[in-house]
Amino acid sequence: MALLMEPGTEPLTESEQADLAGIAAIKESAAREFKEQGNQFVRMGRKHYAEAVSCYTKAIAQMEPLTSLDAAAAADASVLFANRAHVNLLLGNHRRALDDAEQAIALSPSSVKAYYRAVKAALALDLLPDAASFCRRGLEQDPANEELKKLLSQVDAKLSEQERQRAKVAQAIAAAKDLAASVEKRGVKLGEPAYQELTGVKKPKLDEQGVLHWPVLLLYPEVMSSDFIEDFPETDTFSPHLDVMFSESSPPLPWDENHAYTRYTVELYYQGGFGKPLSKSERLRYLLEGTVDSKSLPDGLLDGEDEENDTSQSSTIVLSAEGSSKWIKVKEGKTLQEVLQDKDFIIPAIPVFFVVSRKTTFYRDFNAGNWSLP
Repeated sequence: MALLMEPGTEPLTESEQADLAGIAAIKESAAREFKEQGNQFVRMGRKHYAEAVSCYTKAIAQMEPLTSLDAAAAADASVLFANRAHVNLLLGNHRRALDDAEQAIALSPSSVKAYYRAVKAALALDLLPDAASFCRRGLEQDPANEELKKLLSQVDAKLSEQERQRAKVAQAIAAAKDLAASVEKRGVKLGEPAYQELTGVKKPKLDEQGVLHWPVLLLYPEVMSSDFIEDFPETDTFSPHLDVMFSESSPPLPWDENHAYTRYTVELYYQGGFGKPLSKSERLRYLLEGTVDSKSLPDGLLDGEDEENDTSQSSTIVLSAEGSSKWIKVKEGKTLQEVLQDKDFIIPAIPVFFVVSRKTTFYRDFNAGNWSLP
């Protein structure tokens, strides 16, 4: 019997040949029947899609091994794979749909439906170069196919947008790395953001002359109110900014009923020895925040950023334990850069200074160390 012959052995008798022909006819009939059942289940709606997939799978099994099919049988098998791809698309099984569509194309390279379904699956998987390739190969078979032309236009538009996004991400990464290098070069230490509920995500900017411009938050601890300086160049001293804010022509602070906060009574302090410096990778991640979607950043971007010689990680300045920090008075004649370079100043993302008035009772408590952040 042909059924008992070794694989690859040719039948030697007419009887054996007849046996194989009969088996092939039975399998072909079964494949057609499973295919029609699958088509019927598709027409019956979504609740029956899983049954349709099962029927197409059974039909394909009747035609295996696929490598031994003649051209006509290969075309029939291609239809089965294309049909199953269609149902998998409807079910949202896009990877399976793409695998089926590719198998359909391999069996019948002229199958326009298979190319169409491959494009749809590749698009859903965001495999844009593959989708474009399937479109063009399908149009080689049917140059007038309007659906494939439309899909190719969509794919090309997505590819162009993707390229624009890549360029935007590359530009943002380059700017963030330049900014991180500038901060590190100055020996300035960035820590975790502490007051973003007041300022939002704010970061320094580097101008064309290589000057850092910092957003600066001023807090009035007596009443926990705040002011914000959007652009404080690192080369500026504090005096001119205070001259503007507390000039005689400026209205008093709305809560300062006793007019205690004047140009010549206010003092600025920062909290020294508080917080932990960010590592190089943490610093770069922070400087990228809000510029691009984190999901669009290339894999491995931050790998190798935290070398052992990262000076921002010196253990001598990690003084975050309660009671270890201190209030350090700002000398108004110093530039912002000089103040930020203090070894004890760990900037909570942006510089924060505390404004107090010598004319208040709060000032005495503050200087005596009887006040701390709530």
